[in-house]
Amino acid sequence: MNKTFKIYALIFIIIMVILALLEVNKKEVVDWRKNFDVNEKSPFGLFVFNREAKDLFKNNLKKIDVTAYDYYDENKKKPHNILVIESEIDNESWNDILDQVTNGSDAMLIMAKMPKEISDRIGFYDSQISFEETNVLKLTDKKYQNDFIKLDKFPSGRGFSYIKPNVQILGKTVEKGNDDQANFIKAKFGKGNIYVHCEPLFLTNYYLLKSGNTKYAQDVFSYLNDRETLWFVEANTKESRFFMRFILGNPALKYAWWLLLAGLLLFIFFNAKRKQRIVPIIEPLKNTSVDFVKSIGNLYLKEGDFHDMMAKKAQYFLNKVRLDLLIDTQNLDEQFAKKLQLKTGKNIEIIEESIALIKKAQDPYASVMKEDLARMNKLLDSILK
Repeated sequence: MNKTFKIYALIFIIIMVILALLEVNKKEVVDWRKNFDVNEKSPFGLFVFNREAKDLFKNNLKKIDVTAYDYYDENKKKPHNILVIESEIDNESWNDILDQVTNGSDAMLIMAKMPKEISDRIGFYDSQISFEETNVLKLTDKKYQNDFIKLDKFPSGRGFSYIKPNVQILGKTVEKGNDDQANFIKAKFGKGNIYVHCEPLFLTNYYLLKSGNTKYAQDVFSYLNDRETLWFVEANTKESRFFMRFILGNPALKYAWWLLLAGLLLFIFFNAKRKQRIVPIIEPLKNTSVDFVKSIGNLYLKEGDFHDMMAKKAQYFLNKVRLDLLIDTQNLDEQFAKKLQLKTGKNIEIIEESIALIKKAQDPYASVMKEDLARMNKLLDSILK
């Protein structure tokens, strides 16, 4: 067992011990947020209503998980019921819902607050009508006078501050010492009807699970005709489509997920450097031409063979003249000197002296001095510049 594995094992054990201590000392926290989510089992979710809705509507309920605009754009429906429970609806969908009601459908809108332009068209203004910690919801119809619901946990206190004359009041919020305030109305709209309830809490898990409260919900929905009901739940089901919802919704799986992510991060951190053998540094090949020339030059100087050096210099010079200046070098005569003078622009005296030194270098029996080599080298370099 190497050192790295021991470090990983120690870190894993420490994390597991910390998570175990947190789990043992953890207190169950109730989520009192008003989410109105059909998949939430928290107090203010709609899990119970979602489960019982089919029986409540006699199997004529159909949940729609797209916007009303998209649904009615693809489906032509005869008069039906429309149900909306605390959902965010875009303007195009509102217009389609109202168009359906105009043509004979009925809409049940259970929402604490509606867009002002929509409430104006229906015929009411909604606002905060109660600031009490407890509200009692009752229906105005005498046959439902014994069916009420008491809201003792975070009631919204919403109701109608103004109602047009042609709007019928179906339910009220009743408080001690205060006048009754309308919270459930019916408005005629074209060939159909719109029902608006300002307190959606009565449909949440917390209140439906209390004995006797289901009767009030049944009474509210009894105003709808016995026909197909479309429940638009698009805003409430977006979150439920998230593939991690089941894992994050289960505490044990959630801790396991975060532990897995933490382990992956630690693994990446400790293995950031690639595991491979060291690649040796290979030096690029050096250009040793200059060193070679220097070595050869030093060799000739050391040997003192100035005649051979002059011959090689002359041979190199004549080769350059043939290739670069395109002058025939077979005869180093007066004509050659004139052509070279015209091509290079040098003084004729320098060219004639250079030719004399070249001929001397080519003569194997000529006596050559060091000074001759130096002079010829200087003259030939000046000509080729």
